[in-house]
Amino acid sequence: MTSVRKHAVIDPATEKVIAEVELADEAAADAAIERARAAAPGWAAVAPGDRARLLRRFAEQVDADLDELARLEVANAGHTIGNARWEAGNVRDVLHYAAGIPERLLGSQIPVSGGVNITFNEPLGVVGVIVPWNFPMPIAAWGFGPALAAGNTVVVKPAEATPLTALRLAELAARAGLPDGVFQVVLGAGAVVGQRFVTHPAVRKVVFTGSTVVGKQIMAGCAAQVKRVTLELGGKSANIVFADADLERAAATAPYGVFDNAGQDCCARSRILVQREVFDRFLELLEPAVRGVRVGDPNDEATEMGPLISAAHRERVMGFVEPSTVAYTGACPSGPGFWYPPTVVLPNGASDRVLTEEVFGPVVAVLPFEDEADAVRIANATDYGLSGSIWTSDVGRALRVSRAVEAGNLSVNSHSSVRYWTPFGGFKQSGLGRELGPDAASAFTETKNVFIAT
Repeated sequence: MTSVRKHAVIDPATEKVIAEVELADEAAADAAIERARAAAPGWAAVAPGDRARLLRRFAEQVDADLDELARLEVANAGHTIGNARWEAGNVRDVLHYAAGIPERLLGSQIPVSGGVNITFNEPLGVVGVIVPWNFPMPIAAWGFGPALAAGNTVVVKPAEATPLTALRLAELAARAGLPDGVFQVVLGAGAVVGQRFVTHPAVRKVVFTGSTVVGKQIMAGCAAQVKRVTLELGGKSANIVFADADLERAAATAPYGVFDNAGQDCCARSRILVQREVFDRFLELLEPAVRGVRVGDPNDEATEMGPLISAAHRERVMGFVEPSTVAYTGACPSGPGFWYPPTVVLPNGASDRVLTEEVFGPVVAVLPFEDEADAVRIANATDYGLSGSIWTSDVGRALRVSRAVEAGNLSVNSHSSVRYWTPFGGFKQSGLGRELGPDAASAFTETKNVFIAT
């Protein structure tokens, strides 16, 4: 692989260099795309049962390598060891689920006059998957799993900060027997490799997870070629707590709805809306839960939150806190590492940017609402619509509010956003399209209609 420069990979918990990788230039990106294009007809022609078997072998290789993948993610992204094991397991599970797709990617027989009409789901060809640094393993798999299952070849570009698990997954795919060129990982800058996914005519779809600003640029670039995109962008999710909720449970679980992965999660419930009549009581209950979050060495089994990804990102997160009133914070280590404590703020007015912009760090704003309509109004007062939670003991209210909140993934009396067997995606500027679930592979196919005169 030709390269333009070396890149140091940093452990965010220690600030030490743990690896040095080569970043591809445009010529290397083009070469990978050409290999994927050359391999595409052969992969599309693999019998569905055989493609399924190869994906199951890939899943089995991941399962056998779970500890190594988790170790790499702890060192590379600062994820806690418990989270990293779950993430590696999610890759395995997504691949197993995708392995059931090739033999069930069904077309239709549509009644017509004068003949028979049938449809086929044809693969697109080459798919480029651009992966963020916050969840490098699972988000990559959400793209490449169904894309491979539908008969496409895939080129993955991991974030420069977190490339190690993607490189390992490429090794495991080869070990599983996936043909050359079918699954590749190319390291490089977004402006180089990611941009080439957008501009290269052989790439027929781009899957991107990241900022809304970059997502808009990718969407505009793909429009020039009428190229398909799936975009999973920012979030500003609300955790809505009604007075009839189990307040103790709502308060005890709220930190884990926003501080997981140090808040570096598009689904983070970074706004907690609490009905006014129980607002003070909820704040009292929330304080020990926040102070009890264990922040520290990601390798320690007891750790619940690790560091932020970089010093620059820590500075950005701090900028959201200073204009607001800090209610209380948790603890975090001192010394090396990009640490920031779990922080609860009381915003200074509806225009406070902590209420409108994505913090992407362990900071949560708590504010009161009056009634159901007010809660929905505040929850929807954002450009984003990815996720959220609703806490209530009234089933009717749960359904009404779920239908009224403009978000793609909602949980009632829970903070669970992602299940690989259900669809995932956002409303408004949180993105376009859906990943995961029973229809995931359809997003990587073209529908071909064939009429046969009789």
